[in-house]
Amino acid sequence: MAKKPKIALAILLSAVILATVWFAWRHYAERGDGSLTLYGNVDIRQVDLGFRVGGRIAEVLVDEGDRVRKGQPLARLDCDLLTQQRDQAAADLEVQKANLARLEKGYRAEEVAQARASVASASATAENAEINLHRVTGLRTSNAVSQRELDNARAADREARAKLRSARENLEMLSSGYREEDILAQKAAVAASNAQFERARIQLEDGILHAPQDGIVLTRAREAGAIVNEGQTIYTLTLTNPLWLRAYVSEPNLGRIKPGMPVTVSVDAAPGRTFPGTVGFISPTAEFTPKTVETKEVRTNLVYRLRIQAEDPENIMRQGMPVTIHIDTDQK
Repeated sequence: MAKKPKIALAILLSAVILATVWFAWRHYAERGDGSLTLYGNVDIRQVDLGFRVGGRIAEVLVDEGDRVRKGQPLARLDCDLLTQQRDQAAADLEVQKANLARLEKGYRAEEVAQARASVASASATAENAEINLHRVTGLRTSNAVSQRELDNARAADREARAKLRSARENLEMLSSGYREEDILAQKAAVAASNAQFERARIQLEDGILHAPQDGIVLTRAREAGAIVNEGQTIYTLTLTNPLWLRAYVSEPNLGRIKPGMPVTVSVDAAPGRTFPGTVGFISPTAEFTPKTVETKEVRTNLVYRLRIQAEDPENIMRQGMPVTIHIDTDQK
């Protein structure tokens, strides 16, 4: 019976030795002699694309799986209504500009000349009324005319002088041009009309859906003839440029990696091939290793997320694909 504790002790010691050897091998495999191997995945980067205006889809230009370039047209709306709105806004803008030009230029020379003639006529009438008043006043002194005639002469004199003042004020207004307040108000009207025109122009341009970046069409959600609202998804685009890889490094090895360090990337889909890359973003926050990432570290260890920008002109690496990243940590 004494042999059983010895056997158990030997088994326990063997397990401890094996665990120590395994952890030492794992540590050597990750650190190596100046090299570091990390594991991760190709980042999934997608964007849903839709028109900024609503309408009827006139044409869809790409299909699922098509590779597209930044700025490439993907779909078009029926833009008849948008074109009419832009043309109407352009016409309204021209009207407001014409009104502003009229105010800034002032009154026409013909209007000023007519006002001067009115002043001359009113002045002559006022002089006659004044002369008549003096004559009637003298006659009234000698009772040659009635008091009623004198009152009428005085009223005619006042009316003539009032018309003369009005004609002179009108001439002064025409000579000095429009008021500054009217010009400023019209400038504001021009600015408002210009904003309406720009809005209509942009909406017309938004009738064509362009690719925001290089990528591959993942899904086509709508077909030609469909009525869509603004923002409704038409395509889902997988972004391929730049190609980002997500990896994780343990805290003891964090100091061995710096942004800008070159790396080599390998994938199971291309045995024997490697792809160049560069270390980009290094997360300042620690986290637990995601369960979707297979590493040689215990999953409860704290790690830091890395972003690797890789080059893959042949589009071998697909989003979500597991990758192996090799880093020469002795490089300067």
